[in-house]
Amino acid sequence: MSRQSTMKVMLAESPNSPLRIADVPKPVPGEGQVLVRILASGVNPLDLKIRAGNAAHARHPLPAVLGIDMAGIVEEIGPGVGGFRRGDAVYGMTGGVGGVQGSLAEFAAVDAALLAPKPQNLSMREAAALPLISITAWEGLVDRAGVSADRKVLVLGGGGVGHIVAQIAKAAGAEVYVVDGASKADYLAGLGATPIDRAAETVESYVARHTGGKGFDLVYDTVGGQGLDTAFQAVSRFGHVVSCLGWGNHALAPLSFKAATYSGVFTLLPLLTSEGRPHHGEIMREMTRLVEAGKVMPRLDPHRFTLDDTDEAHRLIENRQADGKVVVEIDGSHGAE
Repeated sequence: MSRQSTMKVMLAESPNSPLRIADVPKPVPGEGQVLVRILASGVNPLDLKIRAGNAAHARHPLPAVLGIDMAGIVEEIGPGVGGFRRGDAVYGMTGGVGGVQGSLAEFAAVDAALLAPKPQNLSMREAAALPLISITAWEGLVDRAGVSADRKVLVLGGGGVGHIVAQIAKAAGAEVYVVDGASKADYLAGLGATPIDRAAETVESYVARHTGGKGFDLVYDTVGGQGLDTAFQAVSRFGHVVSCLGWGNHALAPLSFKAATYSGVFTLLPLLTSEGRPHHGEIMREMTRLVEAGKVMPRLDPHRFTLDDTDEAHRLIENRQADGKVVVEIDGSHGAE
């Protein structure tokens, strides 16, 4: 096959095996799809779970191309697609689960409904950091809990999803508090949130100090496990708890006695079921608006990775050494800066 008819991908062949560069046929966009030249691929902890064979819920059997988030340039328009043109800079959460090719590749044929114009004030690398964490934040905070300016919002965990939750809540006019380690205090304060040191203060202490013992109107748990139990303790009467990691066994009594509400967020559903895909595109358009207005900015790990370095990018996350979102740049010569 000619070079034009193939592309390079990073292939995960079997659980925990080294990733391998492979040449595969370049995809052709079908009905409702666009072909995107991928310039940057966001790395998420879920990618590592899929690679290890520990993410049955993602339904992405190996061998497979990983990578859920992407940013790039529209190369070709498939039948039935409106709203995009060749050369458009786009981003979105477009594959890497459900057997759909991921973004660790030079090209992908993706559902146009999942895409939005890339924020003009972000690089490709920055844009690729946003889709999964932004959609997860938005679905819980806006779609489920209806965040508004009269709310006190507590975020458990100021990492990938959490730092976006804090910024969206702040943009909505809410009073925002974030529980995390002391090392993140200055960064979180810079977002306009009140940092709470998880090692120095109990949930009872910060509920008393910041709410007079009433609890927070809205609690978004991004930690899971004990974090969700903490959320049930921290929420106010008639308040709302949201979690993107609501697995395991939890006592509901602390929530029930307050007549509070719980919502789970499972961001993969539109990719796995095709239901709700246009809404993911709508959320990304809202994120573009917020980013361009200076309301939201992703925090990136300073390490730079290319497709050949993907194993190193995964190790950074596996060893819990990432300081911000990790992104792999697919083709620096095409404007990944």
